[in-house]
Amino acid sequence: MDPTTALQLCRFLHDASLMLLWGACAYLSLFVPKTLADIVWRMSARWFFLIAVIAVTTLLAALPATTANIGSGWSDALDAGMTHDVLFDTTVGLAWQAQALAALVMAGAFLLPERRRRHGLAFGAGLGLACLSLTGHASMLEGWLRQAHRANDILHVLTGGGWLGALVPLIPILRLLGRPECRAEAGLALRRFSNAGHVAVALVILSGIVNTMLILKRLPTDWSSPYQLLLALKIALVAGMALLAIVNRYVFVPWIGRNPGRALQALRLGSIAEIVIGILVIGLVAVFGMLEPV
Repeated sequence: MDPTTALQLCRFLHDASLMLLWGACAYLSLFVPKTLADIVWRMSARWFFLIAVIAVTTLLAALPATTANIGSGWSDALDAGMTHDVLFDTTVGLAWQAQALAALVMAGAFLLPERRRRHGLAFGAGLGLACLSLTGHASMLEGWLRQAHRANDILHVLTGGGWLGALVPLIPILRLLGRPECRAEAGLALRRFSNAGHVAVALVILSGIVNTMLILKRLPTDWSSPYQLLLALKIALVAGMALLAIVNRYVFVPWIGRNPGRALQALRLGSIAEIVIGILVIGLVAVFGMLEPV
C-alpha cells in the first residue's frame, strides 16, 4: 500500500471513530435520561472501547504514513529526523500533537467511574474532531478569514458527528421503547433526539454550503475535477441522509401509536441506513480532503 492510500485509510478510520464516539456519548450524556443512558452504556460499552482503540491506533499509524507521504516514501516513515521535522515544523505535525492530546483524554476516560466515562469520551472525541480543522483547506486562507473558515469547519464536523453518532445509541433505545419499564424514558430520549436532530441537520447543511463557497466560491459542477466530483457525491449522500431523517421523523414516528412493531422496525432500518451513508461520506472526505480543491 502506498503512503497516500495508507494515510487516507487512517484518516477515514480515525475520523469515523471520533464522530461515532462524539455523537453517541454526547447524546447519552446530554439528552438521554440517566437511568436509560446507564442501560444503553452497559449494552454498548465494549463497542465504545473498540471504537476508541481504533481512534487511537489509527492516530499512531497516521504519523509514519504522513511522514512517508511528505518525504520520499516508506523509507522515511520511521526516520527520526524526518519525523521530528514533520511533528514540529509543519501544521500537520501541530494538528497531530493536538489530536494526540485528545487521544490521551479518551484513554483516560476509561479510568473514570462508569457514569462519567461517556462524558470523558464525548469531550476527548469532540476535541479530536475540532483539531481536524488545523489541517483543512482553511490553511490556504489568511487572517480572520482563515479563523472563520476553521470555526465553520469545527461546527460542521461537530454537528455532523453529533447527528451520525447519536444514531448508534438510538437503535437500542428504539428496542427499549418496547419495554414497559423503559417506555417513558425511551420516548423522552426519542423526542429529544428529534428536536436536536432538526438543529444538527440544518447546521450541517448550512456549514457545508459555507465551506463550499469559501473553498470553491461556486457549486461543484465541474465533474472533470476529481475534487469537485467527490464533493458533489458527498453532497448527494448528505441530501439522502437528510431525506431519510425526514422520512423517519414525519412518516415512521407517527406510525408508532398505530402500529408500533412495524414503525419501530422501520425506524431501526432507517437509522442503520443513515449510519451506512454517513460512513460513506466520511470515506469520501478522507479522500478528497487530500486533493487540490480545484
